[in-house]
Amino acid sequence: MSEFDYITSQQVSIGKQINPIHRIKLMSPEEWEMLTEEWLDIKTGYHSIEQIGGAGDLGRDVIAYIDNPKDNPENYQWDCYQCKHYNKPLSPSDIWTEFGKIIYYTFMNEFPIPNNYYFVAPQGIGSSLSSLLKDAVKLKESIRNAWEKYCQDEITKTESIPLVNDLLVYFNQFDFSIFDKIVPKIIVEEHKKHHNHLPRFGGGLPSRTSIEIPSVDIDKKLRYVEQLVKAYDSDSVDSINTVEHIEDSKYHRHFKDSRKSFYKAEELRALTRDNLKEQVFKDFKEDIFDGIINKAEEDFDNGYKKAKEVESEASKIIIDSNPLTETCRPVDKKGVCHHLVNDKKISWIG
Repeated sequence: MSEFDYITSQQVSIGKQINPIHRIKLMSPEEWEMLTEEWLDIKTGYHSIEQIGGAGDLGRDVIAYIDNPKDNPENYQWDCYQCKHYNKPLSPSDIWTEFGKIIYYTFMNEFPIPNNYYFVAPQGIGSSLSSLLKDAVKLKESIRNAWEKYCQDEITKTESIPLVNDLLVYFNQFDFSIFDKIVPKIIVEEHKKHHNHLPRFGGGLPSRTSIEIPSVDIDKKLRYVEQLVKAYDSDSVDSINTVEHIEDSKYHRHFKDSRKSFYKAEELRALTRDNLKEQVFKDFKEDIFDGIINKAEEDFDNGYKKAKEVESEASKIIIDSNPLTETCRPVDKKGVCHHLVNDKKISWIG
């Protein structure tokens, strides 16, 4: 059986999905730096992240500040993430110059020595370089041997930097154990928590996590519940002033369904928050608002009829451009109506 015996509309539109660990190998160097910055944005323990890769970066692609550099400009703590996007695993000859830059520019007090200096490459690190990164003594000796060929005239194009005199003393005292690597699959796996992961790699939204509907006592002071009580009262021959009056009335089923739909929409909001930018759910709400506002501004005999008509209108709205298109259901759209009531964007009464 061929893998294309059964195809989906998505496959026809965008082709076969590429596994993220393979997709990063197709990125441009700039995209790889951006991905690394996003990955660091969600890691704890850092004050801030700065991407400065390019000409004049002094051997620093992405800086992860451990404390605020403004508080101690000459001796702040930081980690360096050097991004290398080659079509093969990194070898020592690919990065001798990078070692030279960090040693020379810290010697010149351009910035403090980083706590850690990591190489991050989508093709990973070759065995020779990996072996050196595990042995600071061998690494130091190898850099010393490579300095004249790879560092002396490559650190800066304006002058030659021989490893002599004070720089040699500094080199000999330098802590070469700060150099290490990050395995690319770790970056890809941890990046899943970033709101740009799905836009970058695709794969679809995961299943939503169910939210248990809380006791009505928790919600009865929320505006959407207060509006429902007023809506029922406007239709009923009997007085309905509290949620307790709904229990044995004909409105009980609608009230129960309305609370269910409110929390289904909340499930959708939580799904968006955890996987995409929160603006996606805000845009979804705006689409529903645009679709129901004309109906909501019509005249109705009472608030109960208005609520049902607006809910029905919302369930018919076709969402075709929002990333939530494939996961949203009519109950979510109805629930957004009650979210809009809660936000004071629409009302059933008053």
